[in-house]
Amino acid sequence: MPNRILWINPIGSADFDPPMQAFLETGKQSDTEINVVSLKRGPLHLEYHYYGALILADTLHRVRQAENEGYEAVVIGCFYDPGLREAREITDRLVVTAPAESCLHIAASLGHRFSIIVGRKKWIPKMRENVVNYGFEDRLASFKSVDLGVYDFQKDPAETARRLKAAAREAVEQDLAEVIILGCTAQFGFYKELQEELGVPVIDAILAPLKYAEFLIELKKRFNWSQSKRYGYESPPQEEIKQWKLEEQYGTSGLWG
Repeated sequence: MPNRILWINPIGSADFDPPMQAFLETGKQSDTEINVVSLKRGPLHLEYHYYGALILADTLHRVRQAENEGYEAVVIGCFYDPGLREAREITDRLVVTAPAESCLHIAASLGHRFSIIVGRKKWIPKMRENVVNYGFEDRLASFKSVDLGVYDFQKDPAETARRLKAAAREAVEQDLAEVIILGCTAQFGFYKELQEELGVPVIDAILAPLKYAEFLIELKKRFNWSQSKRYGYESPPQEEIKQWKLEEQYGTSGLWG
């Protein structure tokens, strides 16, 4: 049986779904089946906190639906990792991960210090919060901005590569970064060229969570190591969800059994 992974682009547009699907197919294990989907409504990017707040309920309900559909893992496909903790709280057997957490863990295994290349300076405060929350503050060499929005990365690949190379080279040579993380899922496909030129590992923000999800699935299947349901990820009582008529209010009939 294949390992079934659902990649959720938490935006109200399917623009990125086909190219991401094609790219992820090049990196998956032979026994992995991956499906890329987006939300049925919502903003077209998450560059602002308000937009991020709007997609949370739909993203979480799609995660819960994936568990009911028999998926082994879900990736919430934004480098802000929106709803990651909440998604782990409302699932019982599903592996749930996201780009920033995956990239940071992998980068910390490949070098002492890493730098994160972002699109806009606007993104840095939220991403720095995640670095701190995940416990990697001491490993962060720097953030570097290339002044590109989410939809700009794939418009002119040559210009994007030029900017990424300049920022990453500065991070390595001036900030002493040993690993580079591409800090947006829309930066997919550039890691090989950068890696070859810079001579350091460059972590792609969609390949990393894919491989991390496959790794976590294997840990669960072979050793029964999975997300703890004590304390932080303890699930809300289904009795309250039913009593408060949350399914009726949010149009999610059937999600909770």
